[in-house]
Amino acid sequence: MLTINNVTVRLGGRTILDRASASIPPGGRVGLIGRNGAGKSTLMKAIIGEIDPDDGDIEMPRRTRLGYIAQEAPSGTATPFETVLAADTERAALLEESETCHDPDRLGDVHERLLAIDAYSAPSRAARILTGLGFEEDMQGQPLDSFSGGWKMRVALAALLFSQPDVLLLDEPSNHLDLEATLWLENFLKAYPGTLIVISHERDLLNNVVDHIVHLQGGKLTLYPGGYDSFERQRAERAAQLASAKASQDAQRARLQDYVSRNSARASTAKQAQSRAKMLAKMQPITALIDDPTLSFDFPNPSDLRPPLITLDLAAVGYGEKTILQRLNLRIDPDDRIALLGRNGNGKTTLARLLAAQLPAMEGSIHQSGKMQIGYFTQYQVEELAGDATPLEHMTRAMTGKTPGAIRAQLGRFGFSGNRAIAQVGTLSGGERARLALALVTRDAPHLLILDEPTNHLDVDAREALVQALNSYEGAVILISHDRHMVELTADRLVLVDHGTAVDYPGSMEDYIDFVLGRNQPKNGDAKPKASKQGKKANAQQREAERALKKKVSEAEAAVSKLQAQVSALDRAMFDPKSAAPDLARLAMGELSRRRAAQADELERAEAAWLLLSERAEQAA
Repeated sequence: MLTINNVTVRLGGRTILDRASASIPPGGRVGLIGRNGAGKSTLMKAIIGEIDPDDGDIEMPRRTRLGYIAQEAPSGTATPFETVLAADTERAALLEESETCHDPDRLGDVHERLLAIDAYSAPSRAARILTGLGFEEDMQGQPLDSFSGGWKMRVALAALLFSQPDVLLLDEPSNHLDLEATLWLENFLKAYPGTLIVISHERDLLNNVVDHIVHLQGGKLTLYPGGYDSFERQRAERAAQLASAKASQDAQRARLQDYVSRNSARASTAKQAQSRAKMLAKMQPITALIDDPTLSFDFPNPSDLRPPLITLDLAAVGYGEKTILQRLNLRIDPDDRIALLGRNGNGKTTLARLLAAQLPAMEGSIHQSGKMQIGYFTQYQVEELAGDATPLEHMTRAMTGKTPGAIRAQLGRFGFSGNRAIAQVGTLSGGERARLALALVTRDAPHLLILDEPTNHLDVDAREALVQALNSYEGAVILISHDRHMVELTADRLVLVDHGTAVDYPGSMEDYIDFVLGRNQPKNGDAKPKASKQGKKANAQQREAERALKKKVSEAEAAVSKLQAQVSALDRAMFDPKSAAPDLARLAMGELSRRRAAQADELERAEAAWLLLSERAEQAA
């Protein structure tokens, strides 16, 4: 049992944890969630002893082995394989002792312990973990200093998983992983034998791995049974209960205040008034759960452009003389929602840069619509924001020649209004900086939005807001993300970047997950999907038919909305003439009634047509 007892932590004069309490049973699998800046990482550091609480304590059984990834990535000339093996310090010490020990009795004890901890199968276990996290066999033997920071953090994660601590603490473990490695990690954690505490904003990981959610809000901890979806339902029920209780308390408070105000001055009722005033003073206010009003993503919609936006014809792309991708035949249309799949290093970002016109085609051709605007988001843009500048200053520089009103409006779309627009970027959370970067890349209402891992700094609520914004956006989207919940909800076309090229993946996201996990591997062992020319032509024709059907559904939906507005306007003219439009206010009641009946009939026919088209679109999907 790991018990957090009334823990209070203050940092820089601010209370981060305020008498926080929770009990985690042995073998518990807990998802620690909360808004960015709520104190999740602070709580983890208190658990491992890196931070001493100002008050309260954290209890766990003696000799409990805690595992946590340090902030600094491993480096040096050691290889990933050697680094992972060295993480089991007991095994390393015993192996060294077995080479130097001359006491037969002690040597027997050493070998017995080595057998008990399964030391001789450790190399194969280390290799499996590294492979699962994306390290090919040759990469496992390269020096750490030859890898980027993200790959070094993967080595740190592999070493931690290999060491098998009693309590495994993970802080955003998928941030440096691609989708394929994230899926492997999820399966690994499902079978982990110890206690697990994971900070994650991956909805699917939280649903599939954990059995409890600990929600950190306002410095307090609340434990919910089940995964993330279960937590959301329970939180919604709790929010409704709190709102009802708050309304009841507010009404009681108003009655007491009214009584005190009216009776304090009367001698006959002064005593009762004082009693009620004491009740008011002791009444603890109930705070309803409030959504963050700054949690905002609103992409400006582009002007109409005729398809296609981009066409690749046997294009190749790379760096210098090195070709990364070739034989690229892709067409991007204004209503495309594409997710690029494939392991890190296969060329997803390279393809994105080609489409964003940041890299030229080395071979073949690329044709782009002349009037097309592209918004390209990467993590580098988040990291390169000037910390001493404000969102308003960043946007003013980016929107040269625009009016202050237009600049403020673009910032407001992403939650930067009032004081948030003039706060220094260095004081913003990672999620806020990501929102600012998105505001900057969409300032010209792009026809194509390319998002390369947009969720790394976003919590679960912010990710959900981003999904809704993308689904409302009327331009084309190309998405690279390890968050499969986002991919499933926003993408209707999958492109697999693998084997030096990129092709449409013929299945669903669920099919691809099965494929990655080895549940539907082709018998010939070739991981590359193959399609005949006839199959490609049929797929293209099907996509064209689906686009035409989607357009008809949108047009029918717009017609329904227009007719609903017209009926509402007629109703207003009939029942509240003062608020009616001038042209309708002048009409007699009989004429209004006749027009309304005709419009209602037309609305009924439009709704029937819309429902029929919607059903056809669902069947075709």
